[in-house]
Amino acid sequence: MSIKVKFSENRLIIMFPYSPELVEKIKTVPGHRWHPQEKVWSIYSTREAVIKFFSVFSKTELEIDDSAIPLVSKYIPLSSWENTIRMFEEDLKLRGYSPETRKAYVGHVKRFARFIGVPPNRTEEKHIKEYLLFLLNKKCSHSFINQTVSALKLFFSRILGKSEIVFNLPRPKREKKLPNVINMEEFWAILKAVKNLKHRAIILLTYSSGLRLSEVVNLKIKDIDVERGLIHIRQAKGRKDRYTVLSQAAWQIINVYINNFAPRDWLFPGANPEQHLSKRSVQKVLEQACLKAGLQKAVSPHTLRHSFATHLLESGTDLRYIQELLGHASTKTTEIYTHVSKHNIEKIESPLDKIVKEQKGTKDILDFL
Repeated sequence: MSIKVKFSENRLIIMFPYSPELVEKIKTVPGHRWHPQEKVWSIYSTREAVIKFFSVFSKTELEIDDSAIPLVSKYIPLSSWENTIRMFEEDLKLRGYSPETRKAYVGHVKRFARFIGVPPNRTEEKHIKEYLLFLLNKKCSHSFINQTVSALKLFFSRILGKSEIVFNLPRPKREKKLPNVINMEEFWAILKAVKNLKHRAIILLTYSSGLRLSEVVNLKIKDIDVERGLIHIRQAKGRKDRYTVLSQAAWQIINVYINNFAPRDWLFPGANPEQHLSKRSVQKVLEQACLKAGLQKAVSPHTLRHSFATHLLESGTDLRYIQELLGHASTKTTEIYTHVSKHNIEKIESPLDKIVKEQKGTKDILDFL
């Protein structure tokens, strides 16, 4: 979700779709004001308010109108960073980084620049450490901070030639989180809540083939190999091609969708047929489906991918085959699904259950408490 910023009558005008989280954030900025008729927020164009605004929304994508650039540059000196940031983006492109990675890395550098408020040639190691501590205090995830460190290391060593100030940058310990998984009953509930044929085909394909969000929106009709029962994933994460399974059940729905919607090139085109459907559109479809289905847990497109892998493991599929289908470079990445699979855990009897069974042969703890 992006926030649009423009300048008008000594105030910055802030525009974004309704979000409780963003509303709470903007209410922390001095002089905030809601304009119900225009449905926009505004803040004072003072140094305190502007710096607070960019600090609070440092992790959010901002679209700054030309009218606001002079004021923003005055208090948030990004102008001195423009050339180096442009060089950084070009360098990332030459080194073969994907558009998504380039966007993420450039975003990290821009947020850092706004935070420290000094030109790049005056940046020191202490500035970087202060920023990393700021992110930690904001409860940013360790993976987000690790990506920030990677981006800054690349930027300072490749573009500014200041490898010495990033050489010993600390990285927070990686968080070991288990993937979020849904069961088949929950999946069917989500699917039944989706009435649009195109949206149903997307959800079915994402789950049944274990696709990443970027992979499903980038699919073309030519990538579906019906005869072999395969899907060709082209230049996915790590610039790798691979094949994954095409579910015959999913193909039945996809085939009906193709016959009805007649896509020409992209399997799931957006409003403009020359472009594929946006990732955000797929996320919204899934969010709305979960609300209609009454699911309390957070479900994202990646949850469907996690569920695909977990359900395969529970059905006895070899971990190495799952690794190939998911496109993981190492089996260590795939092994995380062994921690959420109930395939072996459900066979283990709790010692409490064993004790209860031994008490007069009963299975109900209430009988002897």
